[in-house]
Amino acid sequence: MKNEITIVGAGLVGSLCAIYMTKRGHRVTIFERRKDLRSEIITAGKSINLALSERGWTALKKVGIDQQVMKIAIPMYKRIMHDMGGNLSEQPYGNQGQAIYSVSRAQLNVLMMEIAEKNGATLHFNEKCVDANLEEAVATFENTKIATKQEISADLLIGADGSLSAVREQMVKKYQHEYEYNEIGHDYKELLIPAGENGTHLLDKNALHIWPRGNFMLIALANLDGSFTCTLFAPKKGKNSFEGLNSKQEVKNYFTTIFPDFVCLVPNLYQQWSTNPTSNLGIVKTFPWHVKDASIIIGDAAHATVPFYGQGMNAGFEDCRILDKLLDKHEDNFEKCFHEYSKVRKPNSDGVQDLSMQNFVVMRDKTADPKFLLQKKIEKKFANLYPEKWTPLYTMVSFTNISYADAWKIGMKQEKMMQSIMSTPNIEEIWESNEIMQKMCCLV
Repeated sequence: MKNEITIVGAGLVGSLCAIYMTKRGHRVTIFERRKDLRSEIITAGKSINLALSERGWTALKKVGIDQQVMKIAIPMYKRIMHDMGGNLSEQPYGNQGQAIYSVSRAQLNVLMMEIAEKNGATLHFNEKCVDANLEEAVATFENTKIATKQEISADLLIGADGSLSAVREQMVKKYQHEYEYNEIGHDYKELLIPAGENGTHLLDKNALHIWPRGNFMLIALANLDGSFTCTLFAPKKGKNSFEGLNSKQEVKNYFTTIFPDFVCLVPNLYQQWSTNPTSNLGIVKTFPWHVKDASIIIGDAAHATVPFYGQGMNAGFEDCRILDKLLDKHEDNFEKCFHEYSKVRKPNSDGVQDLSMQNFVVMRDKTADPKFLLQKKIEKKFANLYPEKWTPLYTMVSFTNISYADAWKIGMKQEKMMQSIMSTPNIEEIWESNEIMQKMCCLV
C-alpha cells in the first residue's frame, strides 16, 4: 500500500527521511518555509560547518548515497590546538586513518534535496506550517510570498522542521507533550577565513582547528574551495563576551589579543563581524515524539542539541535509519513503530545532549591542558592493547553506532577510573609502563 506522506522541512533530516520513505514506496511531499537553496547557495551567516561521523555515514550508506556525499566531504584526522602565542599542538581523533568529515551544510542540503527529488519526492518552498491536525495528518501551510493558505491531507505527517518546530508546537499545545527549552549562556558567530592563492588552504585542511581559551573558543573547519568556516563561541555577557564587542576597535583588540594567529588570516574581520548574525544556542527536550499512527517528529524538532560534539546532524540521520528499521520490524504498522521509536530514541537524545555539553568543556578548556592530553594518550594505549576492555568515549560516539545513552554511561564510568589513574604519583614519567596498564586492567 502506498501512503501519502507530508514532511515539514526540507533540511538535512527532512531530505534524508524523504529518501528513506520514497525507497519504501511511499509518495512524499516536502514543504519548506525557506526559499529553494538550490537557486542560491548561501555560504556564510548562521550555519556551523558539519562534522559527519560513523552514525551519519551508516544512515547514508543504508540508502546508497554515501559515495555522493563523500565527494563533498573533507576528512579531519585530528584536532589542532592554537595557543595564545600561535603555537600548535595536535591530538588525533582515533587510530590511523580514522576521521570525521567536514562538510558544508548548504552544499549537503542541496545535494540531498536533489537526491530526494530524483527518488520521486515533490518539494515546495516558501511554505510555512502554521497549524496541524495531528490525529488526521492534516497540515496547514501559508505561502510566505503571497500569503495564501492551503490544507494538505496525508496518511502520515512528519515534522522535520528544526528546533522551532511547528509540528512539535501543536503536540505540546494540543496533547500536553512534555517540553522544555534550555538556552545556554553562550552565543555564536560565524566568520570565514578566505582561500589563499589558487584556492589553497591557509591552515591544515585535514584537521579541526580549535583556539581553546577556557570559558570560550574559536573553531575552524575546511571547505572544498580553500576557505575555512570558523565559529566563535563566547559568553553572552561578562568577561571576553559578545557584550563588549561592538565597535571596530573593540573587535580588533579582542582578536589581536586573544587569537593573534587568526587575525592575520581574515583581512575583512570587522566587516564580517558586523554583517553576520550572532545566534543563540539551546537544548530542546520533548516527549513523546508521535501522535497515534498519524504524526511524528524527527531530528532537531525532537531533540535539538548544542553543536559541541558535531552530533546534531548525525543523531538526526540516525533517527531516519532507526525509524526505517522499526517500520521493517513492525511491518509498516505506524502506531506500533512510532510508539517504540519514541521510547528507544528518547534516552539516546538525552545522551547526545549530555555528551554535547560535556564536550564543550573539553574543547574550550581541556584541549589546552597537558594533563588531559596525557589522559587521552593513556586511554588510547590501553584501548589498543585491550580493545575488548576499553573503547574511548570519543571513539564510541564518533566511530561506532553504540547508542548515545550507553556511550554516555560507559564514558562516565571510564572518567571515574581515569581520575584514579591520573592521581598516580609521577604519572607523567611512568604512564607507558606495564604497571599503569595492569592497574587499569584491575579497575575495568
